[in-house]
Amino acid sequence: MSMPGDRGVLTAPTVPVTADLVPLPEDLDAQAVATIRLLAADAVEAAQSGHPGLPMGAAVPAWVLWSRFLRHDPSEPGWPDRDRFVLSAGHGSMLLYSLLHLFGYDLPLDELRRFRQWGSATPGHPEYGHTPGVETTTGPLGQGLANGVGIALAERMLAARCNTGEHTVVDHRTWVLAGDGDLMEGISHEAASLAGHLGLGRLIVIYDDNDITIDGPASQSCRDDVLARFAAYGWQALRVDDGNDVASMTAALTEAVADETRPTLVAVRTTIGFGAPTLAGTSTAHGAPLGRQELAATRARCGWPDEPFHVPVQVAEHCRQLAAQGQADRLSWEKERARWAEAHPKLAAEWDAEACRQPPRDLGDLLPRFEPGTAMATRKASGAVLAAVGPEYSALVGGSADLAASTNTTIPGAGDVGPGSYGGRTLHFGIREHAMGAALNGMALHGGLRPYGSTFLVFSDYMRPAVRLAALMGLPVVFVFTHDSIAVGEDGPTHQPIEQLESLRLIPGLTVLRPGDANETAACWQLALERLDGPTVLVLTRQDLPVLEPVPADVLRREGSQVVRRSSGEPDVVLIATGSEVGLACAASDELADQGVVARVVSVPWRERLEEALDSDPELLPRCPAVWVEAGVPHGWQALARAGDQVIGLRRFGASAPGPVVYGELGFTVSAVVQAALSSIRSETRRETQCRTS
Repeated sequence: MSMPGDRGVLTAPTVPVTADLVPLPEDLDAQAVATIRLLAADAVEAAQSGHPGLPMGAAVPAWVLWSRFLRHDPSEPGWPDRDRFVLSAGHGSMLLYSLLHLFGYDLPLDELRRFRQWGSATPGHPEYGHTPGVETTTGPLGQGLANGVGIALAERMLAARCNTGEHTVVDHRTWVLAGDGDLMEGISHEAASLAGHLGLGRLIVIYDDNDITIDGPASQSCRDDVLARFAAYGWQALRVDDGNDVASMTAALTEAVADETRPTLVAVRTTIGFGAPTLAGTSTAHGAPLGRQELAATRARCGWPDEPFHVPVQVAEHCRQLAAQGQADRLSWEKERARWAEAHPKLAAEWDAEACRQPPRDLGDLLPRFEPGTAMATRKASGAVLAAVGPEYSALVGGSADLAASTNTTIPGAGDVGPGSYGGRTLHFGIREHAMGAALNGMALHGGLRPYGSTFLVFSDYMRPAVRLAALMGLPVVFVFTHDSIAVGEDGPTHQPIEQLESLRLIPGLTVLRPGDANETAACWQLALERLDGPTVLVLTRQDLPVLEPVPADVLRREGSQVVRRSSGEPDVVLIATGSEVGLACAASDELADQGVVARVVSVPWRERLEEALDSDPELLPRCPAVWVEAGVPHGWQALARAGDQVIGLRRFGASAPGPVVYGELGFTVSAVVQAALSSIRSETRRETQCRTS
């Protein structure tokens, strides 16, 4: 098949092409496609690094989408009602960069020449917030597709809230380009199942079906019937046999747009590296430069000047005209939004793609206060916070991976989100932790909503790549992880997190908060909701903890810690703990007091902030010995401990028994903390004696 007006210029076999199959390009579509292919090949060659195969093979599907369907305005990349394009197969980044440049985004040709170089706007994989027009950071395969599910879900939820009979202000689609690797990753199964269940008809995934992976043919490791698989998920599943046939591609995307009750997968048969005389259709074209001779031969076959980064004037002008139409669409939308805002001022005040991220100004006053001397699990305190704040913060939406009753993450009366019903605020992700994390990221990327999601702390491992990407992108997502320690008890070591808390603290840009009681939980929620430049993890208990005096969030924000037991005069020892171990430290301080030892107790819900505070003020903690207590691996605390300090942690997995029994058997007892305190004091005394006699 061929493109309208040409003479078979883009006929694509499913085996490596030969020179006589590709005549010179003559019509505009053919020239635009050749421009995309050669810009990608030139950039990879200049960098001597990158992936030319996907951009060259998928150039026609991408061009058809961007030139005929994608609704966007390069002069205003943040237009709220733009279509979103997600390159899930992020290794093919030069496909996206070529399109962004051609359509007039702020991405000059010099930046394409600097592909993959330090400080360039064209990194090896697309990075959100770094390059204008890039909607999400992709590269870890499958993440972009799942982000797309969250983006499409946010669009439907905002449409249900904002659109009225007279005015439509939320009316866009989410387009994803995915490859074989995306669809092999487990997250794609979770995300596709969720999207099909929810009936996200404005989500369209173009599957670049080139049957090539790094190791060779994709069929050597995967023989899925992809169309049947997606149809079983409830998707419309379409096939384009010739990925270089513009007419067929246009017809398929038209059919995809027409079905708004189901998401659509368009599987497009392409040839990786199409146009390269000897490398097309081979795994060699996937992730390495074509080489000088192969690139020169590719240019010759396309009738292209022997000039790197050549852009024909007629292609540039046509893309400029298309961009101008996008600008006209955006200006028309702005007039419609103004009319809508005048007719519905309350709705307009509630919805703004950026302002909605801001929590209520009186957030601190909305937070519940819990009675000291009582007892409450921090997961239940968290639920009380959501019940108090939720009615006043309409942008706050979220749910759990099938654990809402256990994680206490339902906003009372907020209503459910389900198939074809998007007006609620409670999300049911099912047992799909990984897809949940990536979908939450997509919702945050879309704007207009403030998402949170929950599961047990031990299952954060299932969604760690999505949590990492939330931190990498600086997305204000709140992850609520409950059942935080060996106190889970009878469920045993498979459900008792040991290393998860420490591993989450290792992620740059991720705020990890483990409150020691109900009032600290409320303060930690305040910190999480007020943080707009990155994600926050709340680590919460299943079991009841003693409720302590309320703490101002400003104290935690400044120092990451608070003193919960203070005595007159200088202490003999300081007991430093997090979460459920704070109550244990308080009980130990009482026992030490009976022995004439003065102990100060410090709760550290935010260790990273404490580390920063100690760097600037080493005297923040008393000079006396310390005992550091946390029911997890001790490595991070050992780095903070001083000579003579004691660290009580875990270097083994847990066991199945009632929670208090597990705590006792594994050394988390009042007696153990007391003995550690006395040992640290004796060690300090010996050291002082040695100093005096030396």
